[in-house]
Amino acid sequence: MNTVLRCALAVALSSAPLAAFACSSCGCTLSSDWDSQGFATTSGFRFDVRYDFLNQAQLRSGTGVVDRGDFPPPQDREIELGTINRYTTLGFDYSPNRDWGINVQLPYVDRSHWTVAENDTDISSSHSSSLGDARILLRYQGFRAEHNVGIQVGVKLPTGGHDVVFAAGPEAGNALDRGLQPGSGGTDLLLGAYKFGTINQNWDYFLEGQAQLVIASSDHFASGDSLNLNAGLRYLANETFIPQIQINARGVRRDSGAEADVENSGGTLIDLSPGLSVNVAKRISMYGFVQVPLYQRVNGFQLAPRATASIGARFQF
Repeated sequence: MNTVLRCALAVALSSAPLAAFACSSCGCTLSSDWDSQGFATTSGFRFDVRYDFLNQAQLRSGTGVVDRGDFPPPQDREIELGTINRYTTLGFDYSPNRDWGINVQLPYVDRSHWTVAENDTDISSSHSSSLGDARILLRYQGFRAEHNVGIQVGVKLPTGGHDVVFAAGPEAGNALDRGLQPGSGGTDLLLGAYKFGTINQNWDYFLEGQAQLVIASSDHFASGDSLNLNAGLRYLANETFIPQIQINARGVRRDSGAEADVENSGGTLIDLSPGLSVNVAKRISMYGFVQVPLYQRVNGFQLAPRATASIGARFQF
């Protein structure tokens, strides 16, 4: 149980800023709660830094892969070529006591994108590096003496910009699709619940779910509401090296509004995420995950990664 109580920081699910699901469908639905966020049952301050890399090179439609050779330019629809996402997320967590806690997540988004727009024959490209949408979550877990069941309420704030334009190609100077912007421009309500505990001496588990609902949109665009479900197991026989595995599921409705790419947004992702955390010092741990898709269903034509890599470090004070 002491190993369980070491977990810190609660960002509620899913890789918060990572699971953008628009004309490029991000595949990272990982929950790093045990290591970068965790379910804190002790008071104090915690800090986390996490890096995620997603190379979205596979064009998909429905549950299958699209052969771009079947769609030579020009076409009456956009044919995306690739999107490389690099997310660096800082997490700040404070628990004044065992019942209450607050968590803040600040993502920095570095994104490169290549596409052949509708009726074009040449490639247009863009690159942006800026702050993404911040998330603030309040949690309460005083329902049981073990403090292993909790609820989360919070907001996603419109701190990320949505004014990136294509830098080169026929579309140079034109605005990038809203689903590929660093921020959505809207405010979302976050509602979640979780449970964690021990199975036996060597194994523990977690279950969590979170809904993200748009409550205020802007500039004729609203990202699709989403539901995330995560479950994980980890093996605790060794106190230094702790292997773990997760199943991560995410469903997203289509974007809406005059500026939305309604046809090519939304879908369902289910991923398998094996990982390892390492306790490098008494109050410092590091972790890494590789996430691979088990099931992907996307609306329209969307880019998806074949795998996602995540690494991070957690500090307790």
